[in-house]
Amino acid sequence: MNTLAWTTDLEAARAGDRPALERVLARSRQHLRRYAEHHCVVNDAEDAVQEALFTASRRLTDLRQLECFASWLFRIVKRECNRMKRGVRGFMHEPITDDIADTCQVEHRGLARDLAAAMEALPAHYREIVLLRDLEGLNIEELSERLRLTREATKARLHRARSLAREYLSS
Repeated sequence: MNTLAWTTDLEAARAGDRPALERVLARSRQHLRRYAEHHCVVNDAEDAVQEALFTASRRLTDLRQLECFASWLFRIVKRECNRMKRGVRGFMHEPITDDIADTCQVEHRGLARDLAAAMEALPAHYREIVLLRDLEGLNIEELSERLRLTREATKARLHRARSLAREYLSS
């Protein structure tokens, strides 16, 4: 399928043309499957692709720039893979915020959203120490006093919290 036909199908799908939507999703499926195999647990790749295609079919009208379709769709698959890694199963669709449709307009929105998701995924005591340190700007001594921990325990907890957040973001 050439680029013009692809763009035409994508525009028609966004306008509500069901056969065009099916063509777009069918063409995207193999690429999503390959991508999901690298980002999901082996047994979850197909489920992540299915959920992403379902979500994309429901939310395609929210996409403001068709040029962003591929990155938008891959981002949905990655979210599904991350959701499955965290053990959230079933048909519980995470709400997709309006700014996911703006993927190309403001690139740092995706990073901010990913950072927020990483923070939410942290256990409360790790989330607290990162927020106190990085948002409120407390130093190690102030953190130690506030959390009633030794200096070494504070540094270790902060290190572990950041490691977990980094691990979440790299998955």
